[in-house]
Amino acid sequence: MPHITDAVSTAGLAPVEADAPTQAGPAPSSAELGARRVSAIGVIGAGLMASQLATLFAQQLRLPVTMSDLSPERVDAALTGIRAKLERAEAKGRLARGEAEEIAGLITGTTDPADFAGCGAVIEAVFEELSVKRQVFAAAEAAIAPDALLLTNTSSLSVEAMAEGLAHPERVVGFHFFNPVAVLPLLELVRTPVASDAAMAVAADLAAALGKTAVPVADAPGFVVNRILTRLFAEILGEIEATAAAGGDPLAVDRALAPWNLPMTPLTLIDYIGTAVQQHICATMHRAYPERFPLSPWLAAAAESGVRRLLADDGGLSPEAAALLPQLAGTADATPADPAQVLERVHAALAEEVEIMLAEGVVASAEDIDRCMVLGANYPAGGITPLLAR
Repeated sequence: MPHITDAVSTAGLAPVEADAPTQAGPAPSSAELGARRVSAIGVIGAGLMASQLATLFAQQLRLPVTMSDLSPERVDAALTGIRAKLERAEAKGRLARGEAEEIAGLITGTTDPADFAGCGAVIEAVFEELSVKRQVFAAAEAAIAPDALLLTNTSSLSVEAMAEGLAHPERVVGFHFFNPVAVLPLLELVRTPVASDAAMAVAADLAAALGKTAVPVADAPGFVVNRILTRLFAEILGEIEATAAAGGDPLAVDRALAPWNLPMTPLTLIDYIGTAVQQHICATMHRAYPERFPLSPWLAAAAESGVRRLLADDGGLSPEAAALLPQLAGTADATPADPAQVLERVHAALAEEVEIMLAEGVVASAEDIDRCMVLGANYPAGGITPLLAR
């Protein structure tokens, strides 16, 4: 399950005074960076994902964590929510007595990026907009030491592009968690062409300390999990639109992958991610690979109209989502779905995408893709390539 990106505009982006001291300085040597111990963490953002990250860092590392956002009210709400969840976990016996207070006490909030001074690593979890991420990184870099890591939880954007304009782009690393953060063990560890060996080593050590399985991936659109899932969604949504235009049953398409025993149907997973978030990811992938990742008019219409769920509680299409499908008549080939053909089409598309990813060097091996799909998307044991070998 891919993570749900927080809809934060410019979280943590307070103005930096013109005479504020900068921590740019000379680039540290690999030995200096590799020997540095992270003793405090900064989290840019105060939404759902940022709150999960702050909790994970505090609970697993027992280190001070500073959360930032533009709005004091948003920061306060995040801190209150984190404390409440920790107290519920303690009440249910998932934490020892007193642990909730101890962990919550490690997490503080601010609206001033200067308060990241002393943080050995700062991670951003703000809206998936490149310009926003560049701004928050620039504000954080002005406060932190030259050997501190800048981490991004982006799900699909270029990490290298995010680092452009920074004094030390070599210390920017993709650190992509999956939602729910406390449950899913995968962390896509994204290396840019300019990242230093030392920065990657420190990031890998940090991931291990958090109890995550870090899979090294190249800085390519969608990385692994979101690239595979978005290719799958593109095929399924196209088939749904064609079936609806022909008067067929869209849910027959949604159920067509049942022989693979996936944890969720495609539409159920899109609802879990959120239509707006998935549409944003789809648009990113379409810009990178337009021929293989066509946009779905139905998903775009749902996101634009504020329709959050494509499915109703009873498993049928939600009335709001269903009402958008007739408007698409004529936008797709009017052919009713045959579940076996849908499965065959998705099989061919994913087999092609895996082959391309391996040829591009996104990961070192097919086994890495399988690990990502099992640990990040709850795919059946063995991953995706055994399904494609059938």
